Amino acid sequence: MNGIIGGKSAAVTPAVKIVTVDAESAGQRLDNFLMRHLKGVPKTHVYRIIRSGEVRINKGRVAADTRVQEGDEVRLPPVRVAAAPTEEAVRAVPPREFPVLYEDDALVAIDKPAGTAVHGGSGVSFGVIEQLRRARPEARFLELVHRLDRDTSGILLIAKKRSALTRLQDQFRERATDKTYLALVQGTWPARQKVLDQPLRKYLLPDGERRVRVTTADDPEAMRAITLVKLRSVAPARTLQGLPALSLLEVTIKTGRTHQIRVHLSSAGHGIAGDDKYGDFDLNGRLQKAGLGRMFLHAWRLQFDHPASGERIALQAELPPELARWEPAAG
Repeated sequence: MNGIIGGKSAAVTPAVKIVTVDAESAGQRLDNFLMRHLKGVPKTHVYRIIRSGEVRINKGRVAADTRVQEGDEVRLPPVRVAAAPTEEAVRAVPPREFPVLYEDDALVAIDKPAGTAVHGGSGVSFGVIEQLRRARPEARFLELVHRLDRDTSGILLIAKKRSALTRLQDQFRERATDKTYLALVQGTWPARQKVLDQPLRKYLLPDGERRVRVTTADDPEAMRAITLVKLRSVAPARTLQGLPALSLLEVTIKTGRTHQIRVHLSSAGHGIAGDDKYGDFDLNGRLQKAGLGRMFLHAWRLQFDHPASGERIALQAELPPELARWEPAAG
């Protein structure tokens, strides 16, 4: 389970451990296999112990993208991992089902509401995945395929089998999915501006909160990020309410960086309406008075290959009512 339920838990430092790969995990990438067994360990540390050779398969050094096979013996070095949540903490999670867009034996796609985290951790006791597990106690396996920001609504995929999780995550990593969001931004977006190709870098605020900013290609911590933008419609300025023109965009991401859409649009001078991290704070206040009580960013469309059949699946989650009323008329 991602994160720690019920506040702070003690961390556990195990000794070197040898894990034998079972049939269900066969074919999984080593980095994903480790994420499962090293709960609470940051991804950066997982990749560091792979690069350093501390993680070995059948006593040999391996790369992060190595596929583990049934019967392989994986050496896990001593690392501090999050303690498992207590039974009491698990019971404290309220069970909840979410609107289902698609479901079969391999996966379930839900329409996540804004304001709900996808998983517990970082000051949040529980999220979608913990609540869904509580609502479906008979489910043997439920794992997040990808993430959405807490304040973003829309399509979220959850795997119901380990094999489905592996194949879907591979598609996200290899950019074989097609993810399009709807975003309402300040100002009139120039229709000719269709590609944002700016590297991003993560950093921390003094209080430890994570942020992302645009950087240069020669920055050693730069991550390439590509965002495609299509102007859908523009709402004229509302001078009596102190609101500028607002543009509704269809935004397709070709890379899945943290806060990518929010930072790219803000750096272009068109912050997302209601974005309390990268948007225009004064404008957000006026928008709130006018009735927009959240960030206008919605995971609208998602296409991927079904992990079992290979069929191309196309999903769409319509704007929730609190955003639909702000949608500018096309024309």
